[in-house]
Amino acid sequence: MKSTRSTWALGVALCVLAAGGATAAVPSSQPAQTGSSAEAQLQALYQQAVTEGGRLVVYAGGDKPGQADYLKKAFEKKFPKMKVDIVVDFSKNHDARVDHQVAERHVVADVVHLQTLDDFPRWKKEGALQKYKPVGWDKVYRQIKDKDGYYTGLFFFAFANVTATTLGSDAPVEARDFLKPQFKNKLVFTYPNDDDAVLYYFKQLTDKYGFDYLKRLLAQNPKFVRGTQDSADLVGTGNNVASFGTGGSASGLSRTSLPRKSPWVAWPQTGAILNSAPHKAAAKLYLSWLLSKDAQEHAIGTWSARTDVAPPAGRKSVFDYANMNPLGLGEFMSDRAALDRYKARIGLYVGDVHGANPSDPKNLLGLYPTDQNGTQG
Repeated sequence: MKSTRSTWALGVALCVLAAGGATAAVPSSQPAQTGSSAEAQLQALYQQAVTEGGRLVVYAGGDKPGQADYLKKAFEKKFPKMKVDIVVDFSKNHDARVDHQVAERHVVADVVHLQTLDDFPRWKKEGALQKYKPVGWDKVYRQIKDKDGYYTGLFFFAFANVTATTLGSDAPVEARDFLKPQFKNKLVFTYPNDDDAVLYYFKQLTDKYGFDYLKRLLAQNPKFVRGTQDSADLVGTGNNVASFGTGGSASGLSRTSLPRKSPWVAWPQTGAILNSAPHKAAAKLYLSWLLSKDAQEHAIGTWSARTDVAPPAGRKSVFDYANMNPLGLGEFMSDRAALDRYKARIGLYVGDVHGANPSDPKNLLGLYPTDQNGTQG
């Protein structure tokens, strides 16, 4: 049975999140206190959110319904009077929804947590985000948060290798291992021209090894699919034995590994509260809970956004890998013209994207979804 939460077997999550957080005693422009008072601040926010109506709508970047259910369940267990809906879709679809909702003055989402890192500075400039520094703000890595408090990295996601357990020690690890003859007709990848984090993975490989590497990879006759979870879930089934640029699923059919020399990708999944959010108190509670030390240690399953939380077991600090820059994806996405040129070039090699949106296969979400079934606000 495939897991609806696509994760690294060793703790690197594949989904996305965001949120909001605050306290009555701390002005929104100032960092909230940390330490022994953090729980008291969360409980004060909880009471405000319940008084507000106990409702929260989060737009989460991802590519399969239910990918963020583990966060919903953990939050509602901690705060049982809250009702949370986390709507999962490609980040590029959610950012278009946010732009539309803001333009139409009909905002139904409270919080966004997305892979489209370039959106957040733009939304800040356009006045679409609420300025807010949640509980624990002072412990978040300075490199991944807006200095003025409009948005923040929430945790780090990562893409690298997923290989069938049946391969054993023959599993490919480095990028060039995927070119071995025994993997012809047995590789599966996510369309790089459909997902900017996957595109960045390919960009690093062609920068390092040239487009000749891509030509040789395509000569392996790989299968391309929409969505990183689908590409991971296919590994270990049929003739599909390996992928890169994705995270593993907890199916028992595959395992994950990090290249030691060739590039891979990790980035801070970034979140914010929308300025016209209908449920601001709930948004603040959610963001503060998500950045709490307890949630960062026990709920996220990946590298923490906080400097005082240890990396996943067996892993180094996310900033300590010589072949991975956790700020690189944001830099890549900040130059949209260059990104689009590279995407167009890649498209010539891999072809047009085919297949239904795996996070919305029946096209139900529409413009104003307030739950994963497409119910409109």
